[in-house]
Amino acid sequence: MIRLLSLVAALALSGCAVANDAADAIARDRAKSVVNGVVERNLPGVAVAPVTDCIIDAASAGEILNIAGASVGGVTSDTVNEVLNIAQRPQVVNCISEVALASLTGGFGG
Repeated sequence: MIRLLSLVAALALSGCAVANDAADAIARDRAKSVVNGVVERNLPGVAVAPVTDCIIDAASAGEILNIAGASVGGVTSDTVNEVLNIAQRPQVVNCISEVALASLTGGFGG
């Protein structure tokens, strides 16, 4: 009986993990659409998709949820400020620099 309960508990937890992963993927996808627009409008001349990936990868779960919410409620100046603040973090600046270098060298940066 205890083994059965343990198995049921493990299955329930794995179901929660799958649901959490799906929710995270949806939130990240929504946030990416918002960040793409902010990058396109505020950082002209940069490759939007890789810069967006750098920003999303550096954002916290809470920031991703806030930004994703703008895909429904509309992008506000607070949303733009949040995205641009994340873009100024050292790890994002480094990521963007690496992306830019890779695009200049055809991916053979060093």
